[in-house]
Amino acid sequence: MGGRGRAAPGRDDDDYSLVSPLVKYLLFLFNLLFWIIALVMVSIGVYARMMKHAEAALACLAVDPAVMLMVVGVLMFIITFCGCVGSLRENICLLQTFCISLTVIFMLQLVAGILGFVFSDTARGKVTHMINNAIVHYREDIDLQNMIDFGQMEFGCCGGVAYNDWSQNMYFNCNVSNPSRERCSVPFSCCIISKDKEVVNTMCGQGMQDLEYVAAGNHIYINGCIDKLVNWIHSNMFLLGGIALGLAIPQLVGILLSQILINQIKDQIVLQNYSAKHRSDPWS
Repeated sequence: MGGRGRAAPGRDDDDYSLVSPLVKYLLFLFNLLFWIIALVMVSIGVYARMMKHAEAALACLAVDPAVMLMVVGVLMFIITFCGCVGSLRENICLLQTFCISLTVIFMLQLVAGILGFVFSDTARGKVTHMINNAIVHYREDIDLQNMIDFGQMEFGCCGGVAYNDWSQNMYFNCNVSNPSRERCSVPFSCCIISKDKEVVNTMCGQGMQDLEYVAAGNHIYINGCIDKLVNWIHSNMFLLGGIALGLAIPQLVGILLSQILINQIKDQIVLQNYSAKHRSDPWS
């Protein structure tokens, strides 16, 4: 179908179309791009799930990241498939499915953002619970361990609320009956390490929970990661807003393009019905 809105002199109405090829193929390419991204997400999720064996360690997270990646990828794959086929075949049903799905997802994200802002204390409590669970399972999964170490070193913090939260872990617990060599210690990622040091002493957190607050502060980060994370969010609101806007714009573009194409297809159907009626009954 072409993109002409008015028939040329002497040309039949069936030879032109109200459907813009620019809108049609732009929507197709838009969906094709995200369809490929969805395939990549599903592949990564499946691979990560197959490689992951520490189920107990993942229990500290609300959702297994690999499973979440697969679910989001499959959902994205189905929606963009409807957009791809619907735009190429000019199928109103598929295009409406695509448009409604994007609208629902956009509204859910908007509601989640508002609820997260309104119930920030509840959200903070959930994050605290997740961090405490992660501390408990610290030694059970190398990926979880690396993630916690990275977070503590990046934010310059130790534990959830304070450094002595590490006593929740069976290896770092300060109970006198604890036979672990790491009793009353903290991970090396809690240590204040000079940037000029080329070799990191992984035993630098040994016995730090036995020290008083001020004395421990000379060797390790004593403040918890929750407050550090909240402060980071407050100081990077523009960055987070930009990320949210970056996620919203493609959805709004998809909704707009699909709605324009749906309206053009409906207009084309009306025109074709009108032409067919007058062709069969020229006196009407």
